[in-house]
Amino acid sequence: MKTNATPIAGLIEITPKVFEDSRGYFFESFRKESLEKEGVKQDWVQENQSFSKKGTIRGLHFQAGDHAQAKLVSVIQGKVLDVVLDLRKDSISYGAIFTVILDAEKHNMLYIPEGFAHGFSVLEDAIFTYKCSAYYHKESEGGILWNDPKLMIDWKVESPILSEKDQLWPTLEKFTKEKGGL
Repeated sequence: MKTNATPIAGLIEITPKVFEDSRGYFFESFRKESLEKEGVKQDWVQENQSFSKKGTIRGLHFQAGDHAQAKLVSVIQGKVLDVVLDLRKDSISYGAIFTVILDAEKHNMLYIPEGFAHGFSVLEDAIFTYKCSAYYHKESEGGILWNDPKLMIDWKVESPILSEKDQLWPTLEKFTKEKGGL
């Protein structure tokens, strides 16, 4: 696996070595010791998968407190624009956004530590998968408004398909005033 540091401390893009031939391809989609060499020492307790149609936006979501989650995200079909927002209280990059295109043909992944809001927009119908370091806990979930004007995120979709919940999250400014971060 090849790892690439990102401009935000703790976020790591991972690209596996893919072996291709006339039959298809093979790659290791998870190797604990490779991640540990990069400082990622997570015990993954839950894995989720979703299918989303082109134009869908999911996020920006997080879990807070004792139920905060680190995630290892990728797509196994299609292409998404993955978006993370640093909400770590003491982070020098608090409020910073990082985006990367996750592509089933490239097989790249993103490691997201605890303390980030996460979302994605679907550029091609996609099956999205992610490992989580904590179980889903409804009472600990939160989010930031996907189209917060101060964040100026280019989701790369024209007419987004959104859940009602994702349209009701607070702006980063309101979240910061109320909670001060994660």
